[in-house]
Formats: sequence, C-alpha cells, structure tokens
Amino acid sequence: HVVSNNTSLADGSPMPNSPSSMVNQYRLEEDEEEEQQQDADTKDIFITVDNPESHVTAIETFIMYRVLTKTTRSEFDSSEYEVRRRYQDFLWLRSRLEENHPTLIVHELTSHKKQGPGFLSRMGETVRAVANSVRGLRNRPEEFTLMQEYVEDFSNKICSVDKVTQRIIKEQREYLDELKQYDLAEPLKGVARCVEGCSKETEEQIQHLSEVLVPALHEYVLCAETLKAVMRRRDNIQAEFEAKNEALASRKPENQELQEEVDGLADRVELANNALKGDWSRWQKGMRTDLKSAFISTAEKNVDYYEKVSSRFRPITKKVPSGQFYCFSINKF
Repeated sequence: HVVSNNTSLADGSPMPNSPSSMVNQYRLEEDEEEEQQQDADTKDIFITVDNPESHVTAIETFIMYRVLTKTTRSEFDSSEYEVRRRYQDFLWLRSRLEENHPTLIVHELTSHKKQGPGFLSRMGETVRAVANSVRGLRNRPEEFTLMQEYVEDFSNKICSVDKVTQRIIKEQREYLDELKQYDLAEPLKGVARCVEGCSKETEEQIQHLSEVLVPALHEYVLCAETLKAVMRRRDNIQAEFEAKNEALASRKPENQELQEEVDGLADRVELANNALKGDWSRWQKGMRTDLKSAFISTAEKNVDYYEKVSSRFRPITKKVPSGQFYCFSINKF
C-alpha cells in the first residue's frame, strides 16, 4: 500500500513518500525461488493513496485524497477502482481495524498528528499497562517477553538513528549555505566552479537523504509506537483472562457461567497470540527489507557524493597556491 500525506521535515520541506510503502525498486540480492513464489501469490491487490487536493467550503477546509485500487482477483467486477476520500475516513478505518483486530500491526498514519481521541485512547492503554505491570503477568509466554524487549530496543535505536539523520541534514544544509556564500576572486575562478559543483552535489545528497532514508526511519518510528500499543493490548487480554481464572478458582466449581466466560477468554488469548505471532513475522521481514534497502542506498549515495566532491577539487590543486587550497579544504572538510 502506498500512502502519500503532507508530512514535513524539521526544516519545513515536505516529507516524501516512504519506500516501505512502495514496490522495492532496488534489488539487494537474489532471493530464493520459494520466497519469490510466495510473494507473487500474495501481492494481488495494490492500493495507492496520493494526489491530495484541498477543498474549502463556507463551513470547513479539508483535504481529499485519491484512492486507486488495482487487483488481479477474479471476484472483482473490475481490475481498477478509483475513489476520493477525506483524511478522517482513514482515521475511522484505522480505528475500526485496531478495534476488530487488536493484536495485528496497523501502521500509524504519517500526518495530521494531534492529541484527539487517539491520544486519550493511548493514555488509557498506558494506564492499563501500568496497572498490569504493577500486578504483573505471571504466565506471559517467553516469546512475547522477547518480542516486548525487541520492540523497546528497536524503538530506542530507530529514534536515535532518526535524530542523527535529521542532524546530518541540518549540518549539510548549513554547509550548503556556506558554499553558496563564497564570492571568489578572479585567480580562484576554478575554486568557484568547484564550489558551485559541490553545492549541486550537496543538494542531491540532501534530497537523497530526505527522499530515501528519512521517510523509512520516520515510518518505523511511528511503527514502533504501534507495536508497543499492540503488545499492551495483548497483555490486557491475558490479564483479563488471568483475573477471571483466579475468580473462578476461588468460587464453587458449579459456577457454570463464570467457567464459560473463562473458556471464552482463553480462546481469545490463544487467537490474539496466534494473530500477533503471524503478523510479527511478516512485519519483521518487511522492516528488515525496507531499512536494509534504505541504508545500503544511503551508503552508496554517500560514497558517490564524496567521490564526486573529491574529483571536483583535483583539477584545481595545481592552479591554486598550496597554502590557500589547504586552508580552504581544511575549513570545509
């Protein structure tokens, strides 16, 4: 699924679409034939959300998005559908998905972040999670404990990488501004042309970071919060089951109504565990592919960037006095 929303970077420039929402254009390595066949069997519906348009009425102002669905499934009358929906429709859909499937990973929406009902819902979940942590889950399966630890560690690391990337972009922009301010004298026209070229390369470098790495990091920062919420909801389901089970143990065995309720909660815990384990594997596979692609692409772009900058300086080293060029190069690099 491809979702295009109007998020912004720290400097105010628009946030581009995340590569995790697109068909991967960069082939990292040869996949096994079995995995390729499985992917081909499951990728039969493609939904693109793009082309936002602002609408102004006498009562309100809102944004409409185009939702384009393409499918190869035979049960649909047409292979392509196109509608326009408001942002509130996506909020409603996400809330329904979380309500009906509390232990599936539904990604956070990437714009219009504000403290509304969603914020109050998260606060409620946090209070319940704190209560559960005080009381403690005595029988949480080890695999979900490992999941919880993984999510916490992943959240901390991905947030750190996102912050570092933002700082890199800020420093690169400051460097770009310095390059643009040079007004070199006639003897240094070669250096001026070099600086001009470096400015162009730096702009491309910033654009690449903004379009490839930042969106992937930003999406998984939001996804880490979603995972935490999913884990809390799973724990709440188990906590409710344990509480009812304790109540049943303290009462007479003939309490059939409570026994049926405990049995239903046991089934609910089992369904929640199975759903989360299945979704967890799919999420990890997608996350690793997306971040690996983004980091490798960024590393290759960095190598290409510094090679181009270095090649621009080489021709002028013989034309500029060594002392001047040395001072210039040290200041910049």
